[in-house]
Amino acid sequence: MKIRLWIFVFLFVVGGLCQRAVFAGESKFAYVDVGKIFDEFEKTKKFDQELQQEGRGKQEKRDAIVYEVRRLRDEQALLTEEKKKETQTKIEAKLKELEQFDEKAQGELSEKRNTIMKDIFSDIDNVVKGYGERKGYDLVFNERALLYKNPSFDKTDDILKELNEEYQKKKK
Repeated sequence: MKIRLWIFVFLFVVGGLCQRAVFAGESKFAYVDVGKIFDEFEKTKKFDQELQQEGRGKQEKRDAIVYEVRRLRDEQALLTEEKKKETQTKIEAKLKELEQFDEKAQGELSEKRNTIMKDIFSDIDNVVKGYGERKGYDLVFNERALLYKNPSFDKTDDILKELNEEYQKKKK
């Protein structure tokens, strides 16, 4: 019920803004494909590469622990009962180490991903806002929320170009 109320309020507000602008004869609208902007933003691509590299490094460390567990299990098969118990304790310790490593690695990667995603979307929001203000748009929509869209209102490529130019300036 609350969702329907919010949708009604949203449509009422947007409708009022559109009606006001249309009657004033100065309506100017645009939409952007935020998914495309995100995917093709150079900062996103750079971050993806860094995250993949970091993930490979963590996977190598994980593989080393798994290898050690397998080695201990193979060794255990050849030992006496007394030594098997000792080795089993070592195996259990390694498995606990592996579990803790997995939790820590997942947490670190998730935290890093969330931080950079927040930063990337902030950059996108700032550029869209600045673009809209400079170009005199009344509303800039996310293309995914539209049921019908005239391609002439699509400003995705303009925003993407500006975003990547701004990112290049910051890198230098």
